[in-house]
Amino acid sequence: MTHEARSALLRAALDAAAQGRAVFPLLPGGKRPALHGETSCPRTGDCADGHRKWEQRATTDPDRIRRAWEQRPFNVGIATGPSGLLVVDLDMPKNKSSSDTPSGVTTFEALCERAGRPVPSTRTVRTASGGMHLYFSAPPGVRLTNTAGTLAPLVDTRAGGGYVVAPGSITPGGSYVVVDDRPVAPLPAWLCEALQPPRRIPQPDPVPLATNASRYAAAALRNETLAVATAADGTRNHTLLRAARALGRLIATGDLTRTEVEEALSRAAAGNATQPERYYDDVIRRGLDWSITHNSPRRTA
Repeated sequence: MTHEARSALLRAALDAAAQGRAVFPLLPGGKRPALHGETSCPRTGDCADGHRKWEQRATTDPDRIRRAWEQRPFNVGIATGPSGLLVVDLDMPKNKSSSDTPSGVTTFEALCERAGRPVPSTRTVRTASGGMHLYFSAPPGVRLTNTAGTLAPLVDTRAGGGYVVAPGSITPGGSYVVVDDRPVAPLPAWLCEALQPPRRIPQPDPVPLATNASRYAAAALRNETLAVATAADGTRNHTLLRAARALGRLIATGDLTRTEVEEALSRAAAGNATQPERYYDDVIRRGLDWSITHNSPRRTA
């Protein structure tokens, strides 16, 4: 490789670092990290206190970058996590002989259309294979990781634990080139939500029954507490009040005690709470009072 080409790769690494992107060397002409692995770690320098992987060694320090790229014509990797980036990777189909197979660009456009959103405009890099890298700034306080096909076929993402090949890098298949040099846009909220893992809904602990409850009463208590624990935002208060009124009937008939119902519903509400505990306790109390009053057998003189 010529001196000019080596200098161009050094400039690419320095340009990326100047934009706040943590870089590390990739194999010359390739896409894999050029840094040593754990089994061959010399435990010196950066690794004096233990092996440091490529993500930990990625840097924006110009002096470190110059020392590395003066040794060999390394391609440039951008560690997306330390750089605060999420990159959407729109890949090309593996079988290029078929024109019927949609590309990642096509499936991503269809995804945006289904979501009723425009295709985001942001810094864009054309990859060596003809795909696209869309650069977004990752939202603070949200942990995003790499995905493969989660959003749509041939649509991957690179975030924490991932990297992308920086523009200016050259492979046998072609070069990585900036095709839209606008500033990196924030990750759209709808894309961020689509990339979040499903929220784990807490399940209520088994309810110990102090009474000799019938199977029907025990099942009713389990079902109503589960409904409260898994209620969606905006429906929790209504679900809790309905559960209290339903179980209040079984208190009135003596199948359940008020204490065990109150404790079970309070635990279920607390596991998925958006309000203070006393707020839910008041909803439970009102629901039970109403139901017990309206379902207690009338006494005759």
